[in-house]
This record gives sequence, C-alpha cells and structure tokens, in this order.
Amino acid sequence: MNMPLPGKIFSIFTVAGLLLQAAAPVIAQQSGQAGINEARIRVSSELVLVNVVAHDKKGNLVRDLKKGDFTLLEDGKKQEIATFDFENVDELATAGPAEEAVGVAGGALLSARKQAEPSLDARDRRLILLFFDFSAMDPEQIDRSVDAAKKFVDTKMQPADLMALVSLATNMRVDLDFTDDKTKLLAALTAFHSGQGQGFENGSTGSAEGAAETSGAFSADDTDFNTFNADRKLLALQSLMQALGKLPQKKSLIYFSNGISQSGADNQSALRATTAAAVKANVSIYSLDIRGLQAFPPGGEAQSASLHGQSAYSGQSVLNDLSGNAASQETLATLSSDTGGKAFFDSNDFSGVFSQVQKDSSAYYVLGFTSNNPLKDGRFRRLKVQVNRTDLKLDFRAGYYAGRDFEHLNRADREQQLVDELDTQLPRVDVPLYAGAAYFRQDDAHYYLAVALVIPGSQIPFVTEKEKDNATIDIIGEALEGGKLRVGQLRDTVKLAVESTQQVRRKNVQYNTGFVLAPGSYHLKFIVRENQSGRMGSFETDVQIPDLRKTPLKMSSVVLSSLRAPVANKKNGANPLVRDQLELVPNITHVFAPDQHLYLQYEVYDAAKGKNPAPLGANVQNRTVKPAKDSIRVFTNIEFLQGATKIYESKPVVANEVTALDRKAVIFQMDLPLEALKPGLYLCQVNVIDDVAGSFSFPRLPLLIRESAPSKPAERGDSK
Repeated sequence: MNMPLPGKIFSIFTVAGLLLQAAAPVIAQQSGQAGINEARIRVSSELVLVNVVAHDKKGNLVRDLKKGDFTLLEDGKKQEIATFDFENVDELATAGPAEEAVGVAGGALLSARKQAEPSLDARDRRLILLFFDFSAMDPEQIDRSVDAAKKFVDTKMQPADLMALVSLATNMRVDLDFTDDKTKLLAALTAFHSGQGQGFENGSTGSAEGAAETSGAFSADDTDFNTFNADRKLLALQSLMQALGKLPQKKSLIYFSNGISQSGADNQSALRATTAAAVKANVSIYSLDIRGLQAFPPGGEAQSASLHGQSAYSGQSVLNDLSGNAASQETLATLSSDTGGKAFFDSNDFSGVFSQVQKDSSAYYVLGFTSNNPLKDGRFRRLKVQVNRTDLKLDFRAGYYAGRDFEHLNRADREQQLVDELDTQLPRVDVPLYAGAAYFRQDDAHYYLAVALVIPGSQIPFVTEKEKDNATIDIIGEALEGGKLRVGQLRDTVKLAVESTQQVRRKNVQYNTGFVLAPGSYHLKFIVRENQSGRMGSFETDVQIPDLRKTPLKMSSVVLSSLRAPVANKKNGANPLVRDQLELVPNITHVFAPDQHLYLQYEVYDAAKGKNPAPLGANVQNRTVKPAKDSIRVFTNIEFLQGATKIYESKPVVANEVTALDRKAVIFQMDLPLEALKPGLYLCQVNVIDDVAGSFSFPRLPLLIRESAPSKPAERGDSK
C-alpha cells in the first residue's frame, strides 16, 4: 500500500503477509521502552433502565408505589426487576428559594474526561440540557430560541433544576456545564448571537422545477451534502449521550432545531445509533421545532425569489413545502418518541416544552432489569410496564435496541469498532500483541521505520477446512508525531490459510510493515482483531528517530533475525530489509535456538573517503577484491558477552565501497551459526569503526539462546 500523507510523512508501505516463527517468550525491545501496556479491565453491564411516571385519574403524580407494585414485560415476557429507585424532585423544588436551599451547584459532567468520574451530585435533581443546533438556523430563529430559553431561566427555573448549555455550529461546544446559577446561565445565553448559524442548511436536489430563481446556469445536486449534514447533527447528539450516561438519573435534552431531513440509509443508521445511545444513557429528547407555525404561500415566501416552472400555479409547490416540512419534523418526532420524550411542532409558544420537561421529571420511578433474552442481535425490544392498581396511568418509553455482539455487527460497524479502539486511551488486551521497530535512512530528511507485529498463534481461533487452518485478522495502526499529530496510518485485512501440518497454533504469527518518517519523536499504536470471535489486542510504544546529521558515525538500527523469507511482491523498494527478493524477518523477541542462524543487518551512512587504499586481499563483505583509491574503510565484527567475559568474537569484516549508492549506505549483513554457543543470556555487541574518519559505535542488544527442545522418546516397536 502506498498512499500520500500530510505533514512530514510522504508515503506508507505495507508488506501484505504474515510469517510463522517458532513460538517463544516475546519481549518487545524498542528504544529502551518497557513495551508493557496498562491493561484495561472490562466490565460489561447489561442493566436496562426504564423511567416510569404514574398519574391518578385526576392527573396527579403518585409517589407511594413500591417495587412489588410493578410488573415489567419485554416482548411479552416477564422480567425480574433488579433495581428500584424513586426520584422525588418536587421535595427540593418546594423547599424554598434557591439561595437558601441549594446555592450554586459545583461539579462537572459534560466537561469531565472520559475516564474520570463526574463530580456532580444529581440525586433528586432535575437535569436539563439545552442543545442549540445553530448549524442551519436563520438569525431570526436563533434569536427566537435564545429568547425562549432566557425567559424560562428567568421566570420558570426551579431550585431543583440543574441546566447545561451546548451549541452546534461549525463544531460542537459545551458552553456551560450543569449548574443552578441563573446568573451564569443568562450570561451564557446572552453570549449567543444571531451570527452563530454557519450555512449548513440543506441544498437542492438537482431539479430546477419549483426551486427559487437564482440566475444560475444549473441547479446543483446536493444529495450527498444533505446526507452528511443530517449525519452530522445526529452524531453530535450521539456524542453527547456518552457524557450524559455517567449518571443513572433521568436526563432531559431539549433540542432546539429547525428540522432534520433524512436522505438515505446512512441517515437511518445514524438515527438508530443516536436513539440507542440516548436510551442507554437514560436521556429523554424533547424536540422543539423553532420554526414555529408556518404558512406556505404558493409563490414562496416574500424574502425568496420567484420559483422556476409551473409549480407555483398548480399547487405542487405548496405540497412540496408541506412534504419537506413533515419529513424534517419526522426525524425530530422519532428522536422524541423512541427516547421517552415529546416533540413540539407548529406552535409559536415555546414555553410548553419547558413545562413538559419539569412535569415529566418531577417525580418518577426508575426500574432496572437484566433481560432474560441473551441474544445480542441489535433488534428493537418492546417494553410494557404494569401496576397492580387499575386507577393509575403509566408513562414510559416504548422499548429499546438491544446491544450487538461481534457476530451481529455489519461491515461499517466493525470498521468503526477498530477506529474507536484506536482512539481510546485504555487498551484492549484480549489478544496479546507485541511490536518492535528499527529505522533506516533514506535521505537526510526521511527514514524508513520498519515495524514488526507479533501475535501468538495460540490466540488466533483458526478454522480447519480442507486440511488448512484459516483465519482473518484486521490490523489498524497510526504514528503520531509528538504523540498528537497523525503522520502515518495503517489499515489492512490479512487472510491466513496455512497447511494444518505446520501446527500454526504452536507458533507466532508476524506481520511486517513500515512508515517513512522524518527525524523526531513518535508514538506508535496498533490494534489487531481476530474476526472469529471479535477479540482485540493493542500495543503502544514510543520511538525516537535520531537526526544522524548530528552524529559522528551515522548508523541505522541493528536488526536481529533467524529467518530470510522469499518476497513475491516486487514493490518493496523502500524497505531496506528486502534484498534480492529475500526479506530479513526481524526477530523482536531476540530469542534463538542453538540450531538456528543469527542474521544481523545494519547500515553505515556517509562513510569518509581516504587517499590510501586498503591492503590488497582485504575481506570486503565476504569478497576478496582490490579496493580503489579514494575508497572508504569501515570495520565491523560481532562479540557475545556474559558479564565482563567475552564468550565469542567473529572475524572482522572490512567494507571499501558504498553498497547502496542512492542512500549512500554501506550495508552489513552478518550470518553467525549459533551451534557453538551454550544456551543462556548474552549481550550481543556490534563493533563498527570508520577507519578514515576515526569515528566508531558499539551498540549492544540482549540475546537469549534457549535450550533445545527435547526429542520424543522412541515408541514401542520402533527400531533403534
């Protein structure tokens, strides 16, 4: 994969394939980082909350019901009520003036970080969130909605009310967190102005018939923009639910809007996700159409230009306006009805929505249950609440959408799951994942960062078909410069089909990729998911790519390996680990067996040139040649140390010529048999000396040679 990226990275290369290696304990080594992630403990809560408001025949609230008085049904099946609570907001509302009974409530809910607990005491309080969708409002509509909110705060707000303000224009902003301070609320509302609208109103559908005359040559088709515009509003609502779900009490969201027009299946999916998030967070949405009562004259409104075509004379323009208005209100009505709220349309008196919110949340019961339907299929489940008194009327929401497990996620949801996991601050550790990285210079400003990901084969649920072990793995990753700016990204799906005789479950699966980056500090994060059960794993590490222009001896990382694998893809020119259609597979564990070879690869850049040639017959990268004048002279050899004792030292190798002219690199590839070394932990020291420049480097890497696997004892009947 080769794709342009913004910032200092210009391309990203992926080696599509996974490699099998003998299983061994895996230790990530990268720039001194421990390579150990903090684990996330996942607790799955399946408790469903249902708010119930009880009225008698006179419409008065009933406050004396007990848990045993209620019967809860889901899709006609009785459910056991696990939790029961009664919120009596009226007790605080009638206790006295706000300054005497409550004071200013301090605390944070919307502004609290995701992993932080909200500092807000909401017991017996009425939580009201005013959400102003300014993105498509006219200045008159903005002033009308703000004036309605200011009038409520000034005259109708009660001591028990905690209110917050959120607005959506070019972006969503929390203008004020929950508080009962009227002064702060009025000041925040006054800060809104008629220029908040940012022109996100729906565009035309490509037909000039019935459209306003704009003197344009043609009418653009803005269907795709309209789809995006509706999704933008719904996703803004959905993101709010994640913050509001931190408290179990009922929350009321008053949505000031001039309508949402759906234009495709994508909008339906976003609408369903929004209502599901609201129900899960125990939020009721009260939609308010700020357009109020509208009239639709045949020729259009006075401020609009004349209409194209014959629609104004046939009555079709009025029908189109009515249909468009009803379609935009339908989405608002769905949001309200599916979340237990109410919608307010076609009225210029906006006080009704505030009175309804206060009425619905004055005194209510909260029933919690765990469904006895174990299926996580994402279907809508209808709820019915009954009480053992026939003189009462109950108000509750009609149902909720069940959660979905990995098996029932569609393709878009699975992709979103990976993206969400990449953005989260707490890693998933269901599948162990290990990574290592090494850098190689391409030019003075760009380096190739080779990355290897390792997954134990025992963690992948292979399915055996036709004598092959099959599995599919999704991989997503990113490189962040300074931990903030994304300068590299990776997304790949790899299908495994391995012969069963290879016993892949007893080996490690390795995926190799790489980024082209500038010198600097980077944070790497990778997510893998096996697509049989949906289990995921993650790995994060910090990488430092040095600016070699400032070092005496310019040298790459040292890569250790025990395997050279054939490469079928010929488009791997940027990967320095691929030479002559063979790829050096990094061994990030640094664990080897005595019967294996230790392959090392590293590079020296911009080696100094001298006037005196090297002695005749010098061993130049395992070749006997006669070096030319003005040649370079770089020595290298390998040592194995245990403590202060030198256990092994290889013969020196002398390089007198540049191997890769385009990168001015001298490439060293060493091959050391390990059969002469005893099992144990060693320190592998690489000695590199530029004899002409008088510079040197001695990098060290830990290396473990493990015991050989014991041979199987001879079975009975076997010949000796």
